[in-house]
Amino acid sequence: MRTVRAVVRLFSSQSYEDFWLRLFAQSLLSFLGFILLAIAVALALGGVFVILMYKNYRYLFQESFLFLPGWLSIAAALILLPTGVLAIFISAKSSRYQQGAFMYLLLVLLCLEISLAILAQFYSIWMASQLKSNMGLFVYEYNGMHSQVPGSRAVDEIQKKLQCCGVQNYTDWLKATAASWHLPGKKARVPESCCKEKYSDCRGDLDHLERIFQEGCLKKLEDWLHFIMLYVFWCCTVLSVLELLAGVSNGILMRHQPFRDLQILDSSTFS
Repeated sequence: MRTVRAVVRLFSSQSYEDFWLRLFAQSLLSFLGFILLAIAVALALGGVFVILMYKNYRYLFQESFLFLPGWLSIAAALILLPTGVLAIFISAKSSRYQQGAFMYLLLVLLCLEISLAILAQFYSIWMASQLKSNMGLFVYEYNGMHSQVPGSRAVDEIQKKLQCCGVQNYTDWLKATAASWHLPGKKARVPESCCKEKYSDCRGDLDHLERIFQEGCLKKLEDWLHFIMLYVFWCCTVLSVLELLAGVSNGILMRHQPFRDLQILDSSTFS
């Protein structure tokens, strides 16, 4: 009779609902674990892109801490790896240490990603303004002699890499030539770094515009910067939502896990 009652109690509506709730929470947590591992790779790539952009165009940025979002992205990706592994293997029977460590990692990641998302939005606006002012200054000071003006080398490198010419377009060099590198009385031209590679005899003269890049560098740089920062921002936003879901799922599993490790505090132990 007791066995029958136990079976009836086991399959009562409340136990049945709890069983399916735990199963759903565990399945969702495992699924989210794989998603977290995938986004960790994506976030690490975003961090590498930010660092490489700062490294390649460091002459255009006066502040040395502008690579901070990149390193924060990599740090968040490294923390995401053990978090994703824990999410995959955590179950209702897992110890409180595993479940607690998972919740702690989620909290650290949530704080880190909110900070990173704010930095990405702030830097996207601030770095764009620095690009515009510094790029215009380097074009004005350009003299073609890299040993004397480091900015001249930076301008040539940017124009070659991005296949562009000037700040807004190639006509910016017509305004800069009178004040900087072009000798008075000579024919107006643009730097040779504006020339397309397939024209080996191009010297930057404006008689053959088809031989030079006519699009400005500023828009290309701004678009690239905006894309990278927006990429990092949305990675952090999606991750925050997924981590909240993972935290709720883990909380459901923790609710059905007794504090076995704290049984030493039971009053019967000291009697």
